[in-house]
Amino acid sequence: MGIGGRKQGVRRRQLGAVALGWCAATAWMAGCRAQPKLTAQQAEGQMLFHERCLHCHGENDLNLKPAPPEIRGVLLRAKLPDGEPATDLEVMRVVLNGKNKMPPFAGRFTEPQMQALLAFLRTRSD
Repeated sequence: MGIGGRKQGVRRRQLGAVALGWCAATAWMAGCRAQPKLTAQQAEGQMLFHERCLHCHGENDLNLKPAPPEIRGVLLRAKLPDGEPATDLEVMRVVLNGKNKMPPFAGRFTEPQMQALLAFLRTRSD
């Protein structure tokens, strides 16, 4: 193969590598959805959700049947999974009093913690 043929082969490989890199970067960026930055209150609610709620409402590591509903972002919807209106008052009622298989959590959240949890449930964050 002559010098011109080698240069063309090298050039093709370089262009192929650039194209592959561009495709990979584009695919990676398409898969990344920037989460909105949480306020301090929402971040506290996220921490509380992960500590006290995700156990059942996400990971379901107790293998409950049927699995408890996914509730992240529940206050962005019109209705709760049980068909009740998605309001702060209704979510507080269910959390504090329990419902069906969900035990009551009365006395386990301070008022500021409950407000933080509600603030988190108004976001689309994980």
